[in-house]
Amino acid sequence: MIQRFADWLVYDIFGLDASTSLGEAINFFFYDTIKILILLFFISVIMGIINAYFPIERLRNYLTSRKLYGLQYFFAALFGAITPFCSCSSIPLFIGFVKGGIPLGVTFAYLITSPLVNEVAVAMFIGTFGLRITSIYVISGILLGMAGGFILGKMKLEPYLSEWVKQIQQNPTSGSGTWEKERTPIFRRLPVIIQEACGIVKGVLLYIILSIGIGAFMHGYVPEGFFEQYMSKENWFAVPLSVILAVPMYANTAGIVPVIEVFVAKGVPIGTAIAFMMAVVGLSLPEATLLKKVMTWRLVGVFFGLITLFIIVLGYLYNAVL
Repeated sequence: MIQRFADWLVYDIFGLDASTSLGEAINFFFYDTIKILILLFFISVIMGIINAYFPIERLRNYLTSRKLYGLQYFFAALFGAITPFCSCSSIPLFIGFVKGGIPLGVTFAYLITSPLVNEVAVAMFIGTFGLRITSIYVISGILLGMAGGFILGKMKLEPYLSEWVKQIQQNPTSGSGTWEKERTPIFRRLPVIIQEACGIVKGVLLYIILSIGIGAFMHGYVPEGFFEQYMSKENWFAVPLSVILAVPMYANTAGIVPVIEVFVAKGVPIGTAIAFMMAVVGLSLPEATLLKKVMTWRLVGVFFGLITLFIIVLGYLYNAVL
């Protein structure tokens, strides 16, 4: 239905020729924009309902007061997946976890997963790549957070936290639930949840429009074979090269998925494209700068190096199975 509307709008109302690069690019722009915004709104509402009954304070108390035999990494990664934050936006909560006495490896599991898997990523991936690839991406993103957090936790990196954090940890917060939310019935929360969902859509709208505009230009005007030449599956170095080049960049999921869609449409292996996206949204120079508040550069380097390695491995695995 959305495709028919885009065809009617672009070819019948605007009078553009479907055989031209301009007509193809404009059609791609309207179709993808409408589809992604609709999906993003409804998934944001669903995630808003989940977040409304999953208070942060309860998670913190649960993770620090029980023996979970490794499940704490799963819960932290899952919590990262249901919070709608980019890498830089998730760091304040990460700092709160560290200050609250949650083990460092568990906080890393949250920090790794949060920018990679959220309602924006799920909505855009379903609309772009379908349910199967979305499911694989979500599961692997959570597993990446769990594995990364577990390994970083076993490395005993607490001495490399900043002096500011060490001083705060000497007097940890009690976690008494001061901020705990009232158990309000869902029908009373729903208007606020819908308003927040609209806020999420509004907050990423510019990124979506700009990135889809870039993707539409690439879709309509970049010659066939351009990307395959440098990022084909035959080039064994394509995955690590894509990840390394992506680390200095920064964009949220809304800003990069439409570009990745065009990469795949132009022939780039999906594993290489997703690895590039993961590095862009999960590792960035602004994130490193913010992390410097709570850790030394040595710890920042260990964190970035390990996750870069994991993303490269995932890229090869994606190429092998997708």
